[in-house]
Amino acid sequence: MTTANLLTTLAAEQKSADVTDWAARIGWVVGLLFFVVLVYWLMRQGWKWRGSLQSDVPDLPTAPETPGEPRLTLTGRYHGSTTAGQWLDRIVAHGLGTRSRVELTLTDAGLDVVRPGATDFFVPADRLREARLDKGIAGKVLAEGGLLIVTWQHGDRLIDSGFRSDRSAEQAEWVDAINAMTPATTSLTTTEGAS
Repeated sequence: MTTANLLTTLAAEQKSADVTDWAARIGWVVGLLFFVVLVYWLMRQGWKWRGSLQSDVPDLPTAPETPGEPRLTLTGRYHGSTTAGQWLDRIVAHGLGTRSRVELTLTDAGLDVVRPGATDFFVPADRLREARLDKGIAGKVLAEGGLLIVTWQHGDRLIDSGFRSDRSAEQAEWVDAINAMTPATTSLTTTEGAS
């Protein structure tokens, strides 16, 4: 066999690479995008459903015109509210499930919660039940003592609201101040049907 015949034989045996099947690839991408949109839609429907289940939650109180002199102030993050004692049972009614920046002001009248971009609310002093440092609330888990949890009465519910200060060292002072405002005889009980 001559060199020319050998080269011709080798050239005939070589096969070009497979061409990408663009139709199949586009189909997979469209299918994946549809799946992502479906999951997002289902999550949104679940959030709305949870809100409709919590339709018995009364409107949030607003701050009085003259709340008094601030005892403490805090800036940080609001991480959400749950049924007291059930750190995974998120409350979404009236925007309580919306995370946001927060400015807290504690006065003799109560706790003023100002949330830029979300619904502000006020907890009257006689509705405050306790404060503690904890590690988690629905959707947020930190190191032990990383969250300031304020328990308060709203209608017939006890609610835990979670806050994280920009300066975490000041959170212990908030616990002491809020607990000093609450009666020592207050007993924490959850709403009927909660365990």
